[in-house]
Parts: sequence; C-alpha cells; structure tokens
Amino acid sequence: MSILLFIAVLSILIVVHEAGHFLTAKKMGVKVDEFALGFGPKLFSWVHGGTEYRLCAIPLGGYVKMAGDERAQCKGSADEYFSKPLGQRALIVLMGPVVNYVLAYLCFVLVFMIGFIDMEATQKQVPAVVGKVIVGSPAEKAGLKALDHIESADGQVFSNWSDMQSYVSDVEGEPVVVSFLRDGQRMSLTLTPEIHQAKDIFGREHKVSRIGIQAQQLTDADKLVVKKYGFRASWGKGWEELMTITTRTYGALGDIITGKRSAKEGMTGLIGIFFIIKFAASIGISLLLHVVGVISASLAIFNLLPVIPLDGGHLAFIGLEKLRGKPLSAQAEDMIAKVGFGLIIALAVFVFYLDFERIGLIDKVVTFFK
Repeated sequence: MSILLFIAVLSILIVVHEAGHFLTAKKMGVKVDEFALGFGPKLFSWVHGGTEYRLCAIPLGGYVKMAGDERAQCKGSADEYFSKPLGQRALIVLMGPVVNYVLAYLCFVLVFMIGFIDMEATQKQVPAVVGKVIVGSPAEKAGLKALDHIESADGQVFSNWSDMQSYVSDVEGEPVVVSFLRDGQRMSLTLTPEIHQAKDIFGREHKVSRIGIQAQQLTDADKLVVKKYGFRASWGKGWEELMTITTRTYGALGDIITGKRSAKEGMTGLIGIFFIIKFAASIGISLLLHVVGVISASLAIFNLLPVIPLDGGHLAFIGLEKLRGKPLSAQAEDMIAKVGFGLIIALAVFVFYLDFERIGLIDKVVTFFK
C-alpha cells in the first residue's frame, strides 16, 4: 500500500506539472503530439484530439511532446512551438512549475481547513513529570520515582517533557546530574543513560541515550492540540505556509551552495520521499497533504533552476534570445544542453547515493565487502 500511495502521489505531481505545459500549449495554438506519464516501455495509450496519451512502465517522470519543439525540426507551421513568439513560448514553459506551486497552495489550504496537530503546542502540554520508571533502568537504579518533577539536567532547565527527552537523548551515555521536585522538596541525583538503537522514519538505526522513564499519560484536558481554521482564514494561512516553505527551500539551497549545510541534510531523493510519504500517511490525511504540498512546491522551485533540461534552463534560453535578438547557434545550444544533462544525471546519482546512505544500505555494502 505504501508503494501504491507513493506512485499515486508521484503521478499526481507529474500529471499536474505536465498538464500546465499541455493546457497552455493548446491555448496558444501549439499542437501536442504526446502526453506521457512515465518513461520506458509503453503499457497502453489512446488518441484524443490529435494527442496520444501514454502510460509508460517507469512512473518516475513524464513529458509533453509538442510539434516543432526542436528548432532543427521546426518547419515554420503556425501550430509548432518554435513558430510562436517568445512570450508565448516562455508562458508554455513556465506554467509547468506554476501549476505545481498552485497545487502546493491548495494542499496547504486544505490542511488548515481539515485541521492539523500543532506538535509544538502539544509537546508543551506534557510536563517533565515521571509517569513510570522502567524496572532495571538507570533511573530506577539512581532512585527516580513516579511523580518526580524533573526541573533540569546538568543545569539545563526544562519547561516540558520534550525538552528533557531531547537533552537526554543527545548526551551519549555520559553521567547526568538531574534536579527534580519530590513532594515539594528539591532534590538531585546522578545517573548514566544507557545507549539504545532507535529507528528513524527511513528505517535507519541511530544511537540514542535513554534513562528508562515514561511520561504521564495525557488526560482529557491535555490531549493533542489540533488547530483548525475557517474557510476564509485558511486561504490566508495557506499562503503564509507557501511563503514559509519557499523561503526555507531557497535558504536551504543557498546554504548547500555556500557550504553552510551538508547536502545530506538538505537534499532528499525518491527513496527518501517514499519513506516520508509512508510516515505521513501513517499519521493522517492532514500531514500527508502537507507533505504533498511541500514536495510540489519544491518540485516547482527545482524545475526553475537555470539548467537544461529543466524548465528554468529553457526559460534562460528564451531570455538570452530576447536580449540578443536572435537565438544561440544550434551548436552552442547543443553543447549547453549536453552539459546540463550531465549535471542533472550527476546530481541524480549523488542524491540516490545520499538516500542509500540515509537508509543504511551503503554501510551494509561496505560491511559485506570487508
């Protein structure tokens, strides 16, 4: 089911993107020969309105093949892509990313209408009060008891359970001085957390420190904080979220380029997206819609990078043609296109490597050959 959901989400994003190109081209009077979902062998197809619609075996992309969309093959017919003015050609190219951006906005609007769990507010609802002490754990051996209210560790003050848990998880088994309240009396003790293996949403194991305590169960008054907005307010909140995602995405790209952030931290490929979608679906429709919105907005932003074969690269060619008053030579365009394709392939291989490393496959391969 996770694989089917992943394919469904990916297909929606691809179809929406290509539909932007397709509908705009038709509006501008350009004949569209093919509209394909996927690559590789054709599974089946049908013809409607002069366009062949294809479903191919590898659902990892798609394309729209327009009449005369290669300059060398354009015969000058009025319904060919390169016969159209620069403005119309630019609009045809631009509308792919634009409709992905619109889809992201609509997803965010729906999230605010449906309602979503405010994790930050929910976590603040849970005080750092011990609900249960695990038998044989470092906490039990040191003398912590149920209902002890943990105030700080090593001088780090906690306002809620989440803050305390995050701090303890990162101490890597070093002794910790814990200060707490018991029956109104302030006390302290020293304990040494145990190292455990925990899995993230990608299924990869990480070392975390645990002291062996559990939080108090949420009461009826302290349940998950769910925020929900009305119809009109959701449109404004959706726009705010879209702007936030856009700013963060461009900021992440800038940090990666300048070396402030590692590529592993800021980039995720298809394998990573699969695990993210799987995790989001396990939580609920609201989070899934938010993830789809983030991916759709990211797809739009990525496609606008000025590199062939991305839409941004074609827009750059159109911009140069406008400035020069004539297109680049066929030889120059071909050379730039080859370099662009090479860069995209190299990036794809690199991102796949990051995904494989993230899920632990690289470590397993290295261990196997040792």
